[in-house]
Amino acid sequence: MAKPLSKTNLPIPYWSFSSLMAYLRNPLAWYKRYVEKVYDMPTTPAGIVGRAGHVALQHFYGGISREGSIELGLEYLRLVPDFEINFGKARTKTDKKKRKQKMEREYLQAVEFYLERPPRHKVVAIEVSSIAKVEGLPLPVRAISDLVIESRGTPGALDIVDHKFVDSYSPLKAQKSLFIIQALFNYYTVRQLYGKPVKRFIVYECKKSKNTDGKRQLRKYVIEYAQCREDIEVFHRLIQDVTDDLAARKKFLPNPSDMFEGENSFDIYRLGLTEQA
Repeated sequence: MAKPLSKTNLPIPYWSFSSLMAYLRNPLAWYKRYVEKVYDMPTTPAGIVGRAGHVALQHFYGGISREGSIELGLEYLRLVPDFEINFGKARTKTDKKKRKQKMEREYLQAVEFYLERPPRHKVVAIEVSSIAKVEGLPLPVRAISDLVIESRGTPGALDIVDHKFVDSYSPLKAQKSLFIIQALFNYYTVRQLYGKPVKRFIVYECKKSKNTDGKRQLRKYVIEYAQCREDIEVFHRLIQDVTDDLAARKKFLPNPSDMFEGENSFDIYRLGLTEQA
C-alpha cells in the first residue's frame, strides 16, 4: 500500500471486539480477515468446543429441552469438517479421530455440567447482533450478545450475559481487561438497540475439565457498568488511537510471534500478497 489511509477512507465500517483484538495482535492477519474477507484459517479445537457449547445454550434458553439442546450442540461439533480444525501435532487420520473424540468429551462434560443447574434468567433475546453509533467515537461499534435479559432488581433495565468455555478460570475475574473491553462493546450496542438502561455484564466461565475436588465448574463474574466510568474513558481513547493508527498506516505488517496466525501472516508478507491493496 503506497499511500496511507485517511479517516474518510477507512477499510472497515465499524469496530468489533474480535476485530479490535485481531488488529492489536496481528495487523496483517487482521487485514486479511476483516478487509479482504478471507476466512481460511482453521479454528482451534477449543474454539469449536466453545462454539458448540454456545449452540447448546442458545437452544436451551430458546426453549428447547436440556437433552435436545445438548444433542444440537453435539451435532454442530460433529459436522465441522477436518479442514476447518487446527489439529496441531495430530497429523494422521487416527490421531485426528482421537482429537475429535476428546473434543466431544470436553463438550459434553462442560455443557452437561452447566445444564445440571443452569442459571435462570428472564430472557429478552438470544444471540443479539447489533451496531451502534457512539458519540465521540470515530467508527460505530458492533457486538453479539449471547443473552439479553431483564435486570434483577431494576425494573425496565437490561443485563447482558456472556458464556465462555475455558480450560482454566480467569485469575483476574471481573477485573480482566478483555472482559471489560468486550462488556463495553456489548453495552453500547444493546443500549442503542433497546433504548433502555443496561446495568450489568455477566460472564459465566464453564470449565471443560473435571475438578478433582468435585467443586462446581461454573464461575460467575459481574461487571457493573455504573462502576466503569474510568474504563469507558480508556475504551474511548483506545478506539480513537487504534482508528488513528489505521488511518495513518501505510503497510500491514505480520506478527510472526502470534501463536494463532503468525506463520500464515508471515507467509502472506513473504509473498507480497497485499502490496497492491
